[in-house]
Amino acid sequence: MNALPEKQKSWLICLFLALATAAVFWPGLNGEFVNYDDPSYVTSNYNIQHGFTAESVHWAFTTGHASNWHPLTWLSHTLDYSLYKANPWGHHLTSLLLHAANAILLFLLLRRMTGAMWRSAVVAALFALHPLRVESVTWISERKDVLSTLFFMLTLYTYTGYAQGQKKKINYTFSLVFFALGLMAKPMLVTLPFVLLLLDVWPLERTKASSEGKKEGEAITCYIC
Repeated sequence: MNALPEKQKSWLICLFLALATAAVFWPGLNGEFVNYDDPSYVTSNYNIQHGFTAESVHWAFTTGHASNWHPLTWLSHTLDYSLYKANPWGHHLTSLLLHAANAILLFLLLRRMTGAMWRSAVVAALFALHPLRVESVTWISERKDVLSTLFFMLTLYTYTGYAQGQKKKINYTFSLVFFALGLMAKPMLVTLPFVLLLLDVWPLERTKASSEGKKEGEAITCYIC
């Protein structure tokens, strides 16, 4: 493994994370809909069962059904019902695929921020396989959790690129777009800007760089004076 190029190692780790996630959560595909929230979200929700129409899309963006405003979550359920109808395995499969993608994104994000490949892989594996993830992946009504996490990870990934000076305008724009999409998947992502502030301290160390730049500017000013 040590003889492999870094890029190939990353691909193998991503493949491992995807396969491990699939192996652990695959039995969940045999699960049924449950009576807690699933009727409101899928089985008795005629708005998502009509497929993609002007009315269903308008409903998704304007409703406060189930005490939430999350149009992207409603649209994802609409897509699943269009593909799988009332067969729960398909709905479970979508959640599993989203969770696997989230685990891979977490690995890529941590590696991008810290440069530590194996530690990033371990943290991503713990996230992927932790028992606390079971509810989010195997309960169809928790689609909002795995879907919002996808945009959460994408926001952090593009923001990291911006903070590291890589295609700053593009990454900054995408970070705003992904943040907005995340809010439309689960309003809880309103806390994400505070996470970015913490990342600016560590591991991105933007506050340190800003402080050092300020000191250098003051030193140059004093020298000129």
